[in-house]
Amino acid sequence: MGQHKLTMARKVLIVEDDPDIAALVAMSLRDIDCHCEIAIDGPKGLTRWQEAAKTVPFDLAVLDVMLPGMDGLEICRTIRRAENYMPVLMLTAKSSELDRVLGLEIGADDYLTKPFSIPELQARIKALFRRVEAFSNKSENSQNETRIFEHKDLRLDLDRHQVFIKDKPVDLTAREFELLHHFASNPDHVYSRAQLLDTVWGYNHDGYEHTVNTHINRLRAKIEEDPAKPVYIQTVWGVGYKFGAG
Repeated sequence: MGQHKLTMARKVLIVEDDPDIAALVAMSLRDIDCHCEIAIDGPKGLTRWQEAAKTVPFDLAVLDVMLPGMDGLEICRTIRRAENYMPVLMLTAKSSELDRVLGLEIGADDYLTKPFSIPELQARIKALFRRVEAFSNKSENSQNETRIFEHKDLRLDLDRHQVFIKDKPVDLTAREFELLHHFASNPDHVYSRAQLLDTVWGYNHDGYEHTVNTHINRLRAKIEEDPAKPVYIQTVWGVGYKFGAG
C-alpha cells in the first residue's frame, strides 16, 4: 500500500447538516481509507457516537459547529466528558478567532474554516491519526520504563493519562496531556511554535501558531499556581517555550 494511504480502515463520524459538504467530506476520507457515517443534526450525531461507543467506537469525529438541535461544540463537550482520546476535528463557517479558540478550549484537536481544500482536510485527518498511532506506539514501547514523571508539585501518570498538582487531579484534554508530556520528556529544550505544531500536532502550516498559544495558555491555567509567572511551561522570548527543570 502506498505511503499516501492509511494502513487500515478508520471509522469516522461526520456530523454536518449540509448534505453536499457532508458528502464531500465522506468522499475525501474514503480516498484515505476511512469508513464514514453521516449524521445530519446534533442529536443524531451524539446518539450515533454513544451507540458506537458501546460496540465499535469511532476513530475520529468531524463536527460542524453550527448544527440543528445541538451544536458541534456541545457534542464535543459531551465526548470529552466521556473520553479524552478520540480526535475531534471541528468545521466552522465562522472565521473569528474567538470561535476557533472556543473549539480548542473545549477539547477539539483541530479545526478547519469553510471553505477548505480537500488536500488540507486529508492532511489534517492523516496528522490526527499519525498522532494517535505515535502516542500508542510510544506507550507500547515503554512498558518497561518508568511510567511516573514527577517534578516539584507536578506528577504525570503516563499509564493512566493522569496529571496531579500537589496530589490533586488536573483534568487535561488529550492534546494538553500530550503537550505537557512532550515538554516534560525534554526538559530545558526550547521549542518554537512551528516545531511544536510539527511534533505534537503532526503538521506545520503557516498561520496556525496561535493554536499552540491557545493550548499553552490553557495548560498553564490548569497546572501553574500563577499562570502569569509560569514555573513549568516557560516562555523563551523570541524563540518559543520550554519546560523549566530548574
